[in-house]
Amino acid sequence: MNWAVDSIGGDAAIESVQTLHDDQGPWRLRVDVRGRERHFVLRSLTSRIDAELIATGAAALEVAEVHGLRAPRLVAKDLDGRAAGVPATLETVAAGNTTWPRALPVARLRAAGAALAQVHAIRLEPGPHLPLRTRPIAVDYFARDRRLGQLPTSPLLRQADDLIRSMPQPQGETVFVHGDVWPGNMAWTSDANCALIDWKTAGVGNPGVDLGELRKQIAITYGATTADIVEAWEEASGTAATNIPYWDAVAALNTPTTLYSPEATARRDAFLAAALDQL
Repeated sequence: MNWAVDSIGGDAAIESVQTLHDDQGPWRLRVDVRGRERHFVLRSLTSRIDAELIATGAAALEVAEVHGLRAPRLVAKDLDGRAAGVPATLETVAAGNTTWPRALPVARLRAAGAALAQVHAIRLEPGPHLPLRTRPIAVDYFARDRRLGQLPTSPLLRQADDLIRSMPQPQGETVFVHGDVWPGNMAWTSDANCALIDWKTAGVGNPGVDLGELRKQIAITYGATTADIVEAWEEASGTAATNIPYWDAVAALNTPTTLYSPEATARRDAFLAAALDQL
């Protein structure tokens, strides 16, 4: 916390600390800076987040700022922990909230597709902290875990994994990808404006990495597969999205065999089966 205060400067004083993931970090800091209340997010090592993820998040926010993306801004980083004692970053808090309505929000789906098009307009080659991503949430690899017998499987998941592994991976220019696009990582100030947050699994890859993940998340959350995300992405980018069924399947495979409810598992399976029907 002392490092965070020093990084903010201006006689900053921390007034409160809120954990953002159960009882672990990241931590939201409410800070008094010369009589003005400001908010920041401090990220450091936890049981879920290692130094590599912290470095990736920092690198991603730097790219986002250079290109003017709607995202938090990096205030400070200490990737080797020399000043903070452990690897840490400090970032601003994006305005808006991450709560989605109960009914399928078509306007938000279209805005999300357009926001992703802005991210994917940034052409990048893989680098040390922004590596190649061939699936969303790259820290997880549930398909491999099932192959190794570390998780149970199902006929549908086995069929999908066998098919995806037999196919050549789509090629093309690599672009900036967020890597974990789900409703909880989108802060909305209106149904037309959102900021992407939590960039710790960002990298470079095919746009389908993000498009497939968000489509899967919407299918699981709302029980619907819509074309709105992709249509808005295509309108904003001026190009046609390709290999969507492939990336839908990749996203669906990178989930636990059994999700948080029977309904969620059934919705995932329906989404995956629909993708397989198109491959």
